[in-house]
Amino acid sequence: MNPELLVLSLSGEQGVFLLRRRGREVARAIGMEAQDQIRVATALSDLGRLLLADQVPLTVTFELRPQPVPSLGVRLMTGLSSAPVSEQGWVTAERLLDEVKIEHRRGRVEVTVRKALSVGTSYPGDTRIARLREELSGLEAGNATDELRAQNEELLLTLDSLERKQEELLRLNAELEETNRGVLALYGELTEELDETNRGVVALYAELDQKSIELKRASEAKNRFWSNVSHEVRTPVNSIVGLARLLLGPGADPLTDDQRRQLELVNTSGTGLLTLVNDLLDVAKAESGRVEPQPVEVDLRMLFAQLRDGFLPVTRDGEVALVCDELPDGPVLRTDYTLLMHILRNLVSNGLKFTEHGEVRVTAAVDGADWLFTVSDTGIGIPADHVDKVFEEFHQVPNPLQARSAGTGLGLPYARSLAEVLGGSLDLRSTPGQGTLVTVRLPQSAVEAEARPRSVLLVTADDTLRARLTTVMGPLVGEVRETADGVGAVLMAAAAPPGLLVLDLAAPHAEDCLLGLRREARLTGTPVLALQSAEHRDRELGLVVVRTSQLSTESVRDGIRRALTAAPTEPSP
Repeated sequence: MNPELLVLSLSGEQGVFLLRRRGREVARAIGMEAQDQIRVATALSDLGRLLLADQVPLTVTFELRPQPVPSLGVRLMTGLSSAPVSEQGWVTAERLLDEVKIEHRRGRVEVTVRKALSVGTSYPGDTRIARLREELSGLEAGNATDELRAQNEELLLTLDSLERKQEELLRLNAELEETNRGVLALYGELTEELDETNRGVVALYAELDQKSIELKRASEAKNRFWSNVSHEVRTPVNSIVGLARLLLGPGADPLTDDQRRQLELVNTSGTGLLTLVNDLLDVAKAESGRVEPQPVEVDLRMLFAQLRDGFLPVTRDGEVALVCDELPDGPVLRTDYTLLMHILRNLVSNGLKFTEHGEVRVTAAVDGADWLFTVSDTGIGIPADHVDKVFEEFHQVPNPLQARSAGTGLGLPYARSLAEVLGGSLDLRSTPGQGTLVTVRLPQSAVEAEARPRSVLLVTADDTLRARLTTVMGPLVGEVRETADGVGAVLMAAAAPPGLLVLDLAAPHAEDCLLGLRREARLTGTPVLALQSAEHRDRELGLVVVRTSQLSTESVRDGIRRALTAAPTEPSP
């Protein structure tokens, strides 16, 4: 049972004034703030005006409620059969109070309202409630003039509060405007810095693209130089070596000791030079990306036997033994036989060169879905600061055996390149004075060589895009022809059908180029890789698109593969 503070019986216009006055006085007595006092008084005044209509008496009970939160509750019992909830005064009461509830009891309406006590006001104890009840019961009735004066005071108090709030709002607005100006200034500075950074990044990308182009050209020039020089040198060197061996052979004319010594020197030098030329050709071929594996089922026993036989002349003196361990049971290895032999031969050759006593051991093992080939030796080893450098072309580790074991410094780089071509890897670990261990990991089945279009027709009017594509496509395709116009592309394709058409959809007459390919019977099967900068769906059904914003070697490689797969037939060569 909620403790009652005051009970009133009201009627007529005078009852409205008294209800307002008592609502304010009770709210003040229990410690509500001034604004809450005004809210309670105004809400009760509006409700009283509605419920005291037609001279119907009204019983009002003020009480304290501990639940759900300490609150002032007011119950208004009227003889009306229904509550005028559609009137404006009812809406005002609902806005000013925390709760307005209507109940119908035996044909009469009881309205219950609730307003929570102000923050920091505790619920009074029994003694305090008894004192409040005594104070409120002794209040004077007052009159309309007194209530009007009190309303005027409340209005002035409210106006003062509004003025203070307005001043506070103006101050906050001024602070907000100042903050906004600072934010805008900071945003402007950040935007300028970002624009400057973007300009720098764009310039850096342009410089990197240019450097990439220059690097690619230099690499191509180097490979061409190696290939041309090696090709031109190999024939005369072969002749020199052949003639020297012929003169040193058993059926040749007798030679003096000095002549034989000179011819042996020529033969040794020629053989060394021929080895260097062949190594240069191998490395140039691997770097150009033109080494394409031809996977077959490898007979590892035969491979190990050929490896042993190939090094018999070197190991015949017995100082260093070449040991090939027994092969384990495992799945059939499907890879390029010749390339695998090249890898192992290079590794064994290095081990024999730099091992004075002991052995070079070749081992094969199965590790999950991979085959592992290890070549270990008991040689002089490699210092830690040279382990990474041995995979650089022409790098040779200084050591006491260098003069006796002349080499080119190309064996390990070439072996690693071939391992990667076969889809595997090559790892080297070495301890000076104890030896070196090289591990070659190869997949059970080598990846088939991807289809490479023999010729590509590139259609774009964007010089930057052309340079980037030329750099990216270099290792992936054969000949690249270029044009800036779609109509010209159709004429060039009709004269010499390409293996792949790379079309920038922003190029002039790009649509005409696609239509021309459909009309020409010889070109209907030409694979097309489209380049698109806008982020929207492909405009052509079945057209393979690469976004220029995502241009990379991998995205172009994937695009070429998808374009070749999507083409219905191969174009005429």
